[in-house]
Amino acid sequence: MSASSPASTAHPSWLDLVRRKVEGLHYGQVFIVVHDHQVTQVECLERTRLAPSNAANSREENNR
Repeated sequence: MSASSPASTAHPSWLDLVRRKVEGLHYGQVFIVVHDHQVTQVECLERTRLAPSNAANSREENNR
């Protein structure tokens, strides 16, 4: 596709979706699935990070 084609200047709807998914993530991944040169799916995997508990910290210190 050339840089002067109308499709390259249009703002695809999937781009807004990807932007919203990324802005909503603290930790995770956004996957874009392409089929026949078209974005067909956007997947989002979010991770929740937990702070270590005091009990886990105490065990680690005792094992040293």
